Amino acid sequence: MRPSILRRLFRRVAPTAALALVTAMLGATGAAPPAAAAGGLQQVTGFGSNPGNLQMYEYAPASLPANAPLVVALHGCTQTANAYYTNSGWPKYADLWGFAVVFPQTTAANNALSCFGWFDPAEDGRGRGEAASIVQMVEYAKQQYGSDSRRVYVTGLSAGGGMTADLLAAYPDVFAGGSVASGLPAQCATSQAGASGCQTGPQKLTPAQWGDKVRGAHPGYAGPWPRVAIWQGSADYTVHPANATALRDQWTDVWGIGQTPSATDSLPGGTTRSVYDDASGNPAVVTYSVSGMGHGLAVSPGSGAEQCGTTAAYFLNAICSTYHTGVFWGLDRDVPGGGEQLPAPSGLRVTGVTADSVSLAWDAVAGADSYAVRRDGAEVATTASASYTDPGLTAGTAYRYTVTAVDGSGTPGTASPQVTATTTGAAPARCFTATNYAQVAAGRAHTTGGLVYADGSDQDMGLYNVFVTHTLRESPAGYFVIADTGCTA
Repeated sequence: MRPSILRRLFRRVAPTAALALVTAMLGATGAAPPAAAAGGLQQVTGFGSNPGNLQMYEYAPASLPANAPLVVALHGCTQTANAYYTNSGWPKYADLWGFAVVFPQTTAANNALSCFGWFDPAEDGRGRGEAASIVQMVEYAKQQYGSDSRRVYVTGLSAGGGMTADLLAAYPDVFAGGSVASGLPAQCATSQAGASGCQTGPQKLTPAQWGDKVRGAHPGYAGPWPRVAIWQGSADYTVHPANATALRDQWTDVWGIGQTPSATDSLPGGTTRSVYDDASGNPAVVTYSVSGMGHGLAVSPGSGAEQCGTTAAYFLNAICSTYHTGVFWGLDRDVPGGGEQLPAPSGLRVTGVTADSVSLAWDAVAGADSYAVRRDGAEVATTASASYTDPGLTAGTAYRYTVTAVDGSGTPGTASPQVTATTTGAAPARCFTATNYAQVAAGRAHTTGGLVYADGSDQDMGLYNVFVTHTLRESPAGYFVIADTGCTA
């Protein structure tokens, strides 16, 4: 049943009667139907004191090596752990890249719509309620699988996304990274009444004010901070795109970096990726704005390496967000099989650029059979030599590279520090037509006092809402002007 229908039912009956009504719809136990242990998904009991009254499910590929990463995946309202396991694509990459996944599940006993309590201080704070239960699951899984405590990640959709942001704020010492899909900034609301206001448009806070909400969740913590991916559909009217902007402002401020992207590019499914690098030039925050997508998790059914998931309610066909999230976290560099990893190549440097190519060189690694070269997180070449020229690039564009040594068995080592190279010449202009909300969410515009201004030119675009639409022309990179009367790329 759709959440909108359930909400209308709640408004028409007393709260206790409403809960009974949902209980009847969801199952006689008063909880959401338990997730089936199908296809390898297993329920775990006795994982801790469980102060948040959650259920724990998990999936791990056969022969999982010790010291592998661990991912926590949180479902959205009216969903179950089994729905997220079945449709999100996480099991595919757990098998391919070698890591375990924990799927927490809440029920109607906690919330009538089976939403995680991202808006409830008793549930989303450090050492409290559901947040504490999820961390207990993490600790249990780490002991069970011998997981690497430095590589624990959390992701979630909608209410699960809101809880993801709260977990990253409350437990930055537990989670190395997070991914918030159609979710809310950390500590956006402190009551169920305030939750609706956040969904339709969070408070117009400054980046520093949003960042203070994170810093206040674990006072005295000095870092390192989690790396955060933010996924948002431009046509999401359940959790409006303004939340993606607030999330970007919040986590870039926590990292101490600006709100202007270091690089912006296009991905499949009408997706615009904006990358915000840390002081070392490594991506710290990345936003993914999916043009025309409504409320849900972006999936891309198919058997391709970058395809995943199945379409269903709130699993929308656009792009495999799970793949791109995993690459952002570096999960694709963790290959099962054990053995000692080769060290990171040192001395990665740019030796030359043209309008359509970048040349790289690095110091050879003893024991390396080959080297994997990655551009903007995706592998573009394997070479036996300690140099490579990347052809077919776009003029006037910044590209980020890392190199990984690979041994004779095909096992990759640690990735090198990242370098950035910019091709010569002028970058071609690009045109973007979208609502003001979507332009801000994609990192092409910013808000001040309820109005929207184009990044770079600071041209006034009008009110910060989903009803005003403009075309922006980008040239050079990061500089946007209004081009409603005609935009030539």
